[in-house]
Amino acid sequence: MSSELERAIGRVVEGTRHWSPARWSSRADTMHALVQALADITADAEGEPRRPVPHLPNQMQLPDQLQVIGLDLLEADLTDEQRAAADEAIRKARAILF
Repeated sequence: MSSELERAIGRVVEGTRHWSPARWSSRADTMHALVQALADITADAEGEPRRPVPHLPNQMQLPDQLQVIGLDLLEADLTDEQRAAADEAIRKARAILF
């Protein structure tokens, strides 16, 4: 488990948890893409097939969805390349979200 990766995910979760529906309207796709990227990295690390992450009916649940996927990612045995890919996905999403 990478505490740096854990902090990066936590910053996105906590930084978006209070957002209004209006704020999510232009950013939900970015957050969903981040969740999907991290889910794909986790699946690869676990030797599982990639699966589409469902779009939740309420965009305000996206931080919770990221938190759940993030916990799965943190429990996976990531290679250096997978860890770098996760870091890059988070960095790119943060640049758009914030």
